[in-house]
Amino acid sequence: MDARFTVEQHIALKRVSAVAPAPDGSWLAVSVQRLDREGVKFASDLWKVPTDGGPPVQLTRGDSKDSAPAFRRDGALGFLSNRQPNEVKPDEDADKRMQVWLLPAGGGEPQQLTDEPLGVEAFRFARDADRLVLLAPVLHDVEAGKQREVEAERRKKGTSARRYTRQPVRHWDHWLHESADRPDTHVIAYASDGTARRDLTPQARRELSIEPAFDVARDGRQVAVTWQTPGADRELDTSILLIDVDSGASRLLGAEPVTNTEAPLFAPDGASIAVIRSARSAAQVMRPTLSLIDTASGAVRPLATEFDAWPLIGDWSADGQQLYITADLAGHVPVFSVQVASGRVERITAKRSAGAHSDLHTLADGRVAGVRSTFLAPPEAFVVQPHPESPPQTLARLSGLALPDWVEVESHTARSTDGAEVQYFVTRPKTEGPHPVLLWIHGGPIGMTADAWHWRWNPLLAVAQGYTVVQPNPRGSTGFGQPFVQGIWGNVWGDQCYQDLMAVADAIERRPDVDRTRIMAMGGSFGGYMTNWIGTQTQRFRCLITHACVATMAQFTGTTDHPAWWYLEMGGEDPYADPVKFDRYAPIRHVKQWKTPALIIHGEQDYRCPINEGLNLFEALQYHGVPSELLIFPDENHWILKPRNVVAWYEAVLEFLGRHMK
Repeated sequence: MDARFTVEQHIALKRVSAVAPAPDGSWLAVSVQRLDREGVKFASDLWKVPTDGGPPVQLTRGDSKDSAPAFRRDGALGFLSNRQPNEVKPDEDADKRMQVWLLPAGGGEPQQLTDEPLGVEAFRFARDADRLVLLAPVLHDVEAGKQREVEAERRKKGTSARRYTRQPVRHWDHWLHESADRPDTHVIAYASDGTARRDLTPQARRELSIEPAFDVARDGRQVAVTWQTPGADRELDTSILLIDVDSGASRLLGAEPVTNTEAPLFAPDGASIAVIRSARSAAQVMRPTLSLIDTASGAVRPLATEFDAWPLIGDWSADGQQLYITADLAGHVPVFSVQVASGRVERITAKRSAGAHSDLHTLADGRVAGVRSTFLAPPEAFVVQPHPESPPQTLARLSGLALPDWVEVESHTARSTDGAEVQYFVTRPKTEGPHPVLLWIHGGPIGMTADAWHWRWNPLLAVAQGYTVVQPNPRGSTGFGQPFVQGIWGNVWGDQCYQDLMAVADAIERRPDVDRTRIMAMGGSFGGYMTNWIGTQTQRFRCLITHACVATMAQFTGTTDHPAWWYLEMGGEDPYADPVKFDRYAPIRHVKQWKTPALIIHGEQDYRCPINEGLNLFEALQYHGVPSELLIFPDENHWILKPRNVVAWYEAVLEFLGRHMK
């Protein structure tokens, strides 16, 4: 491999994942993931990064996972960790559970704050009150002092049977449950010193089972958490359960049929909650909208409805007059401010500042802090002034990567068959061409390739081998207006999106620095589907690599983890009444036309795009005599995450390319 950037160097980089501002705004607590001493798993530490640009200081060390930093109002730093308890306890599995730990404001060793029997999933401190709220798994009808013992006994002697009455039964990489003898996520309140524990949702069963989001009002009196219930379309509706912490009383806000109300964030005065709302429909793709819910009346007010982008909530300004958000926009993810009174949206980060921004927090002096990255720079902590077109300032280079001077990034557009402009990035070596080309197709299909660092599909590793990497944003990509997203909705996956990709390939072939005889295509998830479709429609590419793919359509319906969503995504068509029509864009139905050599990669714990999709495709190609190879990771899900597996993935991909792209 080219010594400029290798897979081993890639996985050895430190990974900034989250930041939290100290109450006075003078520094950020930054969670940084790194390889452990044996190089076989990731550990994580906390760092102190001054917001004035001063040198960073490491706060925690060891082989534990210290993550999710959040400050208590007295300046003590809370975080989740699986480190061993300070005192000796009869708990052999302590390292398998996360608990809330605390670094005292005045310094000293971390102290364990909670001892939830089955661990802690997430936590928040009230900003101005003596309150800690967390999410934790709880066994029904088992007293707190016996939870750990009962759960361990059931794991040893209980049945492994699962029984269901409704979908979904799986999510992402794990099975859900309906059994009373298995734990469910609950909302738990404490005093901020870890005493006075109280379960705020003793009634919760499956309502908090899939990635709940929650927030605590600054005065600590109310908690807002997403609450999931079965919808009329058999997908999950989500509303906001508003809980009065003192009384335990609760009520639902924002509940509407076939609607998701998510990502709650209390305004500074607690009078309203910012949320993202979207309605589900087989005819129209969802459009997430920023909204405010009045906590007293429950009234919902849409905000910034003319903003034609998909917002993600960051933080409120201190006076509650603005919300800071991010959104996909033409291949970048800038920071925006939204005026609460008028709904006016202004871009904060300067247009010349390429990249992607996330995890936003407002500092005491009004600046906005968060995490940003680009194709050439891994995620790092940054700050930016809350004024239009401000340049973001990177505060530290914790990743350890020297910014590459041997690569260039370009952004272009190609005109598709219907006249639409399709944006794409070109990441290429600075050396003279012509270079062979890798066409990388993003997943989703609703999503966007942004000018952002990617740990799982990093173009620099291919560019270091002399390849030019092209990353298009075809139909279905966010950041180019709602009609562009609508172009992938319904059972049309192989239609205009395919034409968009071929238009980009045509444009690339006209470049003088490209070897048009050596172009391949690859993608993951929906990108894997589209790679499969390409294999059945054209022989213009040297080889194909398809990861976590979809090869069938009707058959896929009953095996993916959220089949009700699949019906919507396919426009409400019935795969049982007319499977031939449903499969009109199924690659498996056209596989006789596939001639191009292919590498098929799949994780066995992938329940979103289950492994039978990869196996079906591999057998079809083998049967028809197509040169094909299968790479399986038994211990990975939709993504390849474990360090040595990441190395194996990249090595297999680059070796396959080396053979077929000579």
